[in-house]
Amino acid sequence: MKKLKEKLDKAKAKLMLEHPYFGQIASSLKISSNDNIESFTSDGDNFEYNDEYLSKLNEKELEFTLANSAMHYALSHKNRINQREDWLWQLATDYAINSMLVKNDMFAPEKINLNKRFDDMYAEEIYAILESEFDEKEYEEQEQKQKKEKQKVNPSEKESIDEDFLNQVNQKIKAQGELPKDFQRVFPELFIDKIDWRSELHRYLNLHAKEDYQFFPPNKKYIHQGFALPSLKSELLKIVVAIDSSGSIDKELLATFFGHFQSIVESFKSYEIDLIECDAKIQNHKVFYPGDSIEYRVVGGGGTDFRPVFEYVDREIADAKIIIYFTDGLGSFPENSPYIDTLWVMRDKVEVPFGEVLILE
Repeated sequence: MKKLKEKLDKAKAKLMLEHPYFGQIASSLKISSNDNIESFTSDGDNFEYNDEYLSKLNEKELEFTLANSAMHYALSHKNRINQREDWLWQLATDYAINSMLVKNDMFAPEKINLNKRFDDMYAEEIYAILESEFDEKEYEEQEQKQKKEKQKVNPSEKESIDEDFLNQVNQKIKAQGELPKDFQRVFPELFIDKIDWRSELHRYLNLHAKEDYQFFPPNKKYIHQGFALPSLKSELLKIVVAIDSSGSIDKELLATFFGHFQSIVESFKSYEIDLIECDAKIQNHKVFYPGDSIEYRVVGGGGTDFRPVFEYVDREIADAKIIIYFTDGLGSFPENSPYIDTLWVMRDKVEVPFGEVLILE
């Protein structure tokens, strides 16, 4: 036990020297032994390990486990889980974190969640893939396994996340230019102005992928809890892409956007895209389905008014969940914010009254 503690202390010191970001956060981890788990785990509050597993790791592998736990600690105060299952979100973030650590030339031990197919993906994307691949039996088994492995901790004994400490570390390391490779994929909120727009667009679409449900047969995941919830029938990405055709739009940039946009939507099982061209009025509307080549022909050249698109969608397009609006942002906006989520795609940052802005570079 004493030897293992010495190994951990030495690994912490090396981590601080070689990877200062991970090392600084790891220095605040609450570390404890737990022989009810197979290897190691971190829930954002505690780094728990199996004595036998950890004692077999070399120093480099110990550094990896500490860095992994440091990232879970840092992530646990971010409100990105939303309505997702806690255990599956933990698994998705683990894949994202481990992929990042490997890219930073760290040595991954055995029995960790690592898969090359998740390289360059956000945790939200990984979660969506994992959720679609688990069948109901596997889902239930994983839930039960997580419950058994999770150590029961009295809420009063749980350490709260020190957000001030994390913010200080983030700002210090960021200012020094020593952030780990691929760090922005794990903490996108710290790099809103620097994230590659293709990755951000992919993440945005994953967050808004629509799921259709059916009540028979019911979802067996929750039957044992006495709930008859609908089961997943199919996944449909249903979006509206609007093009400002007022004449001020960069045609070359527009072509680049659609080239990457098509490759992204093809990663979904099914999609339905309503493409609308509008200057001061609706000029064209076409619907695209899987297998179609997403082409556009800009018709217009007049002034810019965004209101017709939102009015048209509200009136003519049922079940649309998001609008991706390609524009320079210089036009007339609706007086009231629409119910539909909106992503404004621009070359330069312009203040908008509602929605999110994605800058193409």
